[in-house]
Amino acid sequence: MAAIQHTVVFRLAHPAGSEAEQAFLAAARDVLTSIPGVTEFRISDQVSPKSDLTFQFSMVFADDAAYRAYNEHPTHVAFVEERWGSEVAEFQEYDFTRRA
Repeated sequence: MAAIQHTVVFRLAHPAGSEAEQAFLAAARDVLTSIPGVTEFRISDQVSPKSDLTFQFSMVFADDAAYRAYNEHPTHVAFVEERWGSEVAEFQEYDFTRRA
């Protein structure tokens, strides 16, 4: 299978520009990039007024096995349970493979 680009677009429960917002984004970068198989990790800011989702995490996995390993990795599971669930107000998740 081809590489998978995993994308999550979300809005935090924290006020925009707050220390809590910055702390979450910094922690996410540190935690998620420590997981084997994560490549090309990026945090992006939404600029379109058409969406109230304000941030994007994007990362690439070499294949489905790497993506599954990430989802099941204890570090990822703990981050979702300890931070994501309580600090993210809304999100959409997208996973893409490139067409030939």
